[in-house]
Amino acid sequence: MGIQSGLPRSLLLLIPLTIAVPWSLQRHVDRPTSDQLVVQSVQLRGQGGIGFDLRQATIPVQEIRSGGPPKDGIPSLSNPTMISAAEATYLRAGDRVIGVESGGESRAYPLAILNYHEIINDRIGELPIAVTYCPLCDSAVVFDRRTPLGEREFGVSGLLYNSNVLMYDRSNMESLWSQVKGEGVSGPGAGVKLTVLPMELTTWAAWRARNPNTTVLSSETGHRRNYQGSPYTRYFKQPQLMFPVKPINNALPLKESVLGVWDDANALAIPISAFGGKSTEIEQSLGSKKLTVAFDANDQTIRVVKADAGLQWMNTFWFAWHAFRPETEIVSR
Repeated sequence: MGIQSGLPRSLLLLIPLTIAVPWSLQRHVDRPTSDQLVVQSVQLRGQGGIGFDLRQATIPVQEIRSGGPPKDGIPSLSNPTMISAAEATYLRAGDRVIGVESGGESRAYPLAILNYHEIINDRIGELPIAVTYCPLCDSAVVFDRRTPLGEREFGVSGLLYNSNVLMYDRSNMESLWSQVKGEGVSGPGAGVKLTVLPMELTTWAAWRARNPNTTVLSSETGHRRNYQGSPYTRYFKQPQLMFPVKPINNALPLKESVLGVWDDANALAIPISAFGGKSTEIEQSLGSKKLTVAFDANDQTIRVVKADAGLQWMNTFWFAWHAFRPETEIVSR
C-alpha cells in the first residue's frame, strides 16, 4: 500500500435539499417533508445573541453556521445509566457502537442513541470522558474531560463549523470546542487541545464478542426518542453535504469512511477502499511511530489493534478529516 498527498479544493456546490430535515428530532424518523434546510451564518451582536462570545474565536466567525436547533436543542447526556450486555435487548447485532476500555472496564455507546444526543458525559472509574458523535460527519471521538482549565462537562451548542458539531463547556464562560479539530475555538478554551482517548467504532456483535463483560448505555435516557431508527438515513445515502465545508478534496468520495490518525506533526487518512474489500490487518507508519489497523469486510469497520504512544485517532467521513487536516496523507491500495 502506498501513500499519496491530498490536494485541497475550495469549491462546494450547495444543492437545495428536500429530504427530511434531520435536526427536527421530534418528528417521526424519515417522515417526508417539503421543508428545506436553510444554511445560515451566525449573526454576531455583541456576544452574538446566541449565548456565546465569539470575539476571540480562532476559526472564521463567518463560517460558523446554525445547525437548526438552539443551544441544547440536541440534549447531551450526563452520567447515564449503564446496563449489562444481556439486558441490551434494544440493540441488534449490526448496530454500530463506540467502544471504550479503561481501567479494566469496557463500555459500548450505541450510535442509535448518539444520533439524538451527540455527546455523552460519563465516567469510567475515576476517568471523566466525553463520548462524542457528529452524524453529519460520521465522526466518533472520545475525549478526556480533564483540561488545563479544569474538568469540563460538554453540551451541544447548536452551531457548526465545517459541517461539524461545535460543543460548548458548561462553565461560566462557555467556550466552544470543535469535535474534529479536538480543541477549543472560543473563550478561555480557545487553542486548548483536548486529550483524545483510544476507542473503536464497530458493531455491537463484534464489540460484545471481544468484550463479553461490557456494559452498554441504556435506552432509558429520560428523553422520548425513537432509538430504533435514524433521522440521518437519507443523508447517508446521498453524496451531497448539507452545510458548506472548505477546503473540499475529491481524492476520495466525500462520505467515504476513513480512520484519521495523527500526532503533533503528521496526519494520515486510512480509507476503507485501501483494504480492497478484504478483511485484513495492515501496519502503517506516521513519522517514527507505528500502528496496526484491522479491517472487517463484513462489518465495513476499521479499528486500531496496536499503536505507539503519542498517536491519536478518530473515525469520520473523508470530507471532514480533510477539511480540518488538509495536509493529510492518504493510504492507498
